[in-house]
Amino acid sequence: MRDYERELRDRIKFIQDVLAAANADGIVYGNSGGKDSALVGILCKKACVNTVGLMMPCGAKRNYNEDRRDAEAVARQFGIELRVVDLTAVRAIMERALAGTTVLTETALLNMAPRLRMTALYAVAASENRLVAGTGNRSESYMGYYTKWGDGAYDFNPIADLTVTEIYEFLRYLKAPESVITKAPSAALFDGQTDEGELGISYQKIDEFLLTGKVSEEDRAIIARYHQASGHKRNLLPAYGWEGA
Repeated sequence: MRDYERELRDRIKFIQDVLAAANADGIVYGNSGGKDSALVGILCKKACVNTVGLMMPCGAKRNYNEDRRDAEAVARQFGIELRVVDLTAVRAIMERALAGTTVLTETALLNMAPRLRMTALYAVAASENRLVAGTGNRSESYMGYYTKWGDGAYDFNPIADLTVTEIYEFLRYLKAPESVITKAPSAALFDGQTDEGELGISYQKIDEFLLTGKVSEEDRAIIARYHQASGHKRNLLPAYGWEGA
């Protein structure tokens, strides 16, 4: 287990250094009511008083019920400003606008919500000189379980190196609401959706692989398939004549 007292101190300094380098006045992040956003919000608030969490429901019933209650509980306990931006109508308008252009696939429709949410986050950030904090963890990143240019976009990410197992440990150390820690991880892209149900493997097994390399051959094959298929999300995008700084 990590030394979370030291982890807290080091991550607060990391966030403060990023803000200072960008001359930013504050932070904005998506407060979804889930484990990752809870930890990011807590860390950011401890590093910067001017931290705002956006709750951005986009159609799923869970967005309006348990997720909203958990988002409010985290915000209330740690003194984080919470704002609500309902994107349900915006998504419907986008779907109608595209109807005459293409036949939207299920994947395109599911990825629309995370990208609309990131648009909202950057609109607030640009208007108030804030940085957008990312909420993705190591387990999700390795599996590619996030939306490119959606929840995979950010200005900085204070939890990118933590597995889901470590996220839970950190939240317990910080005494976060138990309801956030015990509910099934879900992107809430549609009603009844859970991360592990879609992936076909538990985070416990993914984390065991990442932390020890020990996993059954069947689970190793699942992990390898997801990792390989999602490589384009983690690699620098191809651009002719440019090799980076």
